Amino acid sequence: MSIKNRLNKHNFKRGVVFASKVGDFVENSIGKAMEDESRKAPDLPKNPEKLTWYRVPLEKGLSGDGSEYYIYVKLGDPDKLCIFFSGGGVAYNEYTAARPVTGGKVAAHMPNYYWNNLRPFTQIMNINVGITDLNPDRNPFAGYSFVVITYATGDFHVGNNDYEYTSEEGNNEILHFHGYVNFLESMKVAKELFPNPKTLLIAGNSAGAFAVPALAGEIVDNYYPKTKNVTLFSDSGQLFYKHWRKTAKSIWKTKESIYKPIHSENITLDWYKSLYEQYGNRFKYLYSSSIYDYLLSAYYNDIIRKKYATDQDVQKEFYVQLQGFVKELKALTPEFGMFIDDWKIPIITMGGTVHTSVREPHFAFFTQDGIGMSKWLMDAVEGRVYDVGMDLLKKKK
Repeated sequence: MSIKNRLNKHNFKRGVVFASKVGDFVENSIGKAMEDESRKAPDLPKNPEKLTWYRVPLEKGLSGDGSEYYIYVKLGDPDKLCIFFSGGGVAYNEYTAARPVTGGKVAAHMPNYYWNNLRPFTQIMNINVGITDLNPDRNPFAGYSFVVITYATGDFHVGNNDYEYTSEEGNNEILHFHGYVNFLESMKVAKELFPNPKTLLIAGNSAGAFAVPALAGEIVDNYYPKTKNVTLFSDSGQLFYKHWRKTAKSIWKTKESIYKPIHSENITLDWYKSLYEQYGNRFKYLYSSSIYDYLLSAYYNDIIRKKYATDQDVQKEFYVQLQGFVKELKALTPEFGMFIDDWKIPIITMGGTVHTSVREPHFAFFTQDGIGMSKWLMDAVEGRVYDVGMDLLKKKK
């Protein structure tokens, strides 16, 4: 190797280390500021105030690294409830299990696959933004009651396993795939606080988008069988992987009714197919995606090419997969409502388009074909299901 190449390689490594340190510093500073200035949501008191976010620690809940687990709740209109599954990546083998998200890894563009705990920084991902915003001028769902089922287990909220792996540092560790236990404990709280809503929205973004079809049937059967107006909404739940069934059965160790319907690379489609076969038009069904999702395309690139990065080529692959995915969902029922967008945020989306919108500021501020996602979603909940942005899927493959 020439002296020039050695210098370039050395400078690149130094740049990665610097970016990683800056990223960790920023995340830790934000987390510390939230604690120091009492910005953290308080624990749920005996007499909670309306339209205020609270934390509810769950004694039997557990985050991926073994630390505490809690959910967020808001008491609003008792007749209108949203159960929201949070996103935060996925771990599907030993390699991904060994690489949880840190601010440093994100800043340095190093492989990082899932959040493994609920540190203070994660509050800004879960509440007070998008559909969880308390401002009714920005959010038509501000007056709803909410249960936000947080996510720190890497298992699409369905796992039930203590998974042994070797960390990047060579240590023997355990990833607690306890998403399903956390879900069950969360639903106990939901039922106690909100026993009989007339309107129920079951929604999720990213990893939580996958959980919606996997767990919606259980929610209505075991907790809200009398609720007639039920809407399901998955925001950005597309990740093709040929070993999903093996992952669900042997790594996450889900129950049989969850892994058994998985037959293809598209786990979300398989779960929706199974759900529709059982419940038909019991639900209103909704799906949203941007056409060149920069983050999900990076995950897919890593699965196919072991390259955790997005680029124009893999974004085009994602687009073709999305065309087929939407067609399959529409084949289940033409009433499956779609919101397809081409929204971009400079620098963040790296030449692609956004990853999720329902819990982002653009839930309120961006529009596609003159319609915002917040309006489209509220219209659907109120019985007016329609499509937005479908012309974006008419490009040639």
